Amino acid sequence: MQFINYFGNDAYTNIAMDAWLLKNLHPSEPVFALWQNKRAIIVGENQNTFAEVNQDYVDSHDVQVVRRVSGGGAVYHDLGNICFTFFVPVANSANVNFHQFVKPMADALESVGIPVEISGRNDLEINGKKVSGNAQRYAGGYLMHHGTLLWNTDVEAMVRALNVADEKFISKAAKSVRARVGNIKDFAPESLTIDDFIAKLQYYLSDEGRDGEYQLSDTQKKAILEARDQKFSQWSWNYGKSPEFMYDNHAKFDGGAIDVQVNVNDGRITDINFTGDFLGVRDWREIKPALVGIPFTPEAVSTILDQQRDGQYFGSITNNELLATFFQKDEVKIHE
Repeated sequence: MQFINYFGNDAYTNIAMDAWLLKNLHPSEPVFALWQNKRAIIVGENQNTFAEVNQDYVDSHDVQVVRRVSGGGAVYHDLGNICFTFFVPVANSANVNFHQFVKPMADALESVGIPVEISGRNDLEINGKKVSGNAQRYAGGYLMHHGTLLWNTDVEAMVRALNVADEKFISKAAKSVRARVGNIKDFAPESLTIDDFIAKLQYYLSDEGRDGEYQLSDTQKKAILEARDQKFSQWSWNYGKSPEFMYDNHAKFDGGAIDVQVNVNDGRITDINFTGDFLGVRDWREIKPALVGIPFTPEAVSTILDQQRDGQYFGSITNNELLATFFQKDEVKIHE
């Protein structure tokens, strides 16, 4: 197979490349790509981003959040993770199966001395630990099969970024994840670096280098970057496309207890309600119209809460405490 070189480690660009190439490349023979993202959470097409990410951690650790065009669950990427994508002409999507694409990756791993087993329909395991997950999307006679290979991923960062969990549960969660997943590096020859590993995979999959690179034109490259700028880097796609959901949270502060219930559709607040024993001197519903219709983000909500003066709506509960009720969850219920 020929290979395509992606542009770098920016997740917005790489996910845009996956999507654009699926719909527009139209290769006559299968092609593949090996690529990496810097720290990112890649959300499945049908997932609720708000429920999948620890937004506070994401914001403070410069983790990109991108929605892909295939199904499945949210995954964490970093430079210890290797991504692969196959683009394959397929006449009938009913004939597609995961095994035919997982098998070449298993063979490639075997070729560099790493014994691996195919587990279930789409996972790769070493010594019972999952080292790869996969997803697919079919469009217009072409299949995109893409997945990950965990070379030396930061498991604790994965847990913190993907799960909105209390700090006291972080180490337990990381331990649980480590029990289920493994890093390929732990099973590879000691002298094998990640760059060597990627080069060997590419060499194997390209028929020992004989198939060479599939060269993208300048026009194609420009279109991919436009897809990144217009869609895949946009909040409206990565968060706004989340399915309608209701968010409930309870918190207790020195100024009293407060519950917030928020309905969100297309990433925007459609209804909101506060209850509790807080001592506002004015009815908080005076600012409700300003809250309805705004994006469900800390920045947008903060702008409206800043209209509160001298505790007039929520007593001595501060705006920062109110924001924590929205976005740093204590007792959390999210109903999709």
